[in-house]
Amino acid sequence: MKKPTNARWLDQPMTDATLEEAYRANALFDAHRDDPEFGYRFLADEARGAGAVMADRTAWRICRDNRWWSVFGKKRGKGKKAGPPVHDDLVRRDFTADGPNRLWLADITEHATGEGKLYLCAIKDAFSNRIVGYSIDERMKSRLAITALDNAVARRGDVDGCILHSDRGSQFRSWKFVRALDRHRMAGSIGRVGAAGDNAAMESFFSLLQKNVLDRRARATREELRIAIVTWIERTYHRRRRQASLGRLTPVEFETVMTTPALQVA
Repeated sequence: MKKPTNARWLDQPMTDATLEEAYRANALFDAHRDDPEFGYRFLADEARGAGAVMADRTAWRICRDNRWWSVFGKKRGKGKKAGPPVHDDLVRRDFTADGPNRLWLADITEHATGEGKLYLCAIKDAFSNRIVGYSIDERMKSRLAITALDNAVARRGDVDGCILHSDRGSQFRSWKFVRALDRHRMAGSIGRVGAAGDNAAMESFFSLLQKNVLDRRARATREELRIAIVTWIERTYHRRRRQASLGRLTPVEFETVMTTPALQVA
């Protein structure tokens, strides 16, 4: 006669090693869900940061057994496949707005320093071309995009119903970023795969940044480059660089002329 299931479990309870393996797998899965582009080494870093200590080889084995692969796969470059959209395309390549906080555009770019790469996530208001929020970090993960979004909302105040349009980068598709949009009562929008025009509005800003800051000289440290980027955005791009599309006004001047006093302090 077979023993009841609970009796068999009491005879052979879960070992400490099995329980530890489950904790490690949970930590790796949480990291993979947040940033599906990460390979097992980055996932191991995130898991260790959450308290699940393990070697890289252990992380590789657990990811392999559960088929938690990076969305980029082993073949990188032109052949990589964009992830599925989590929002509809609400913009349809019409990057204009008739008022502030109606349409924001977001993208991420990377830059090299003597210490390694530095990533910038910038959010631009399509109304005035002002960079309303940004975040700079040495890791390109969902936190980079969320910090930029929170920074923009803190600066601008009332953003109910504002559309934030981005490409299909995993940072903008992560459940944490989607939840952040919901928390701020904003609407997400994601462009089509292979539509180069979807990034043109942000690429114009990044091109200016490249020409005026990054191409002038190499930076030895990430902190040195971070300071240079922030200084150029706040002092030059916002307040000194006049734009033809804004009637030869700077973004700050354009908002001052075109908006109410309550929005000028943003």
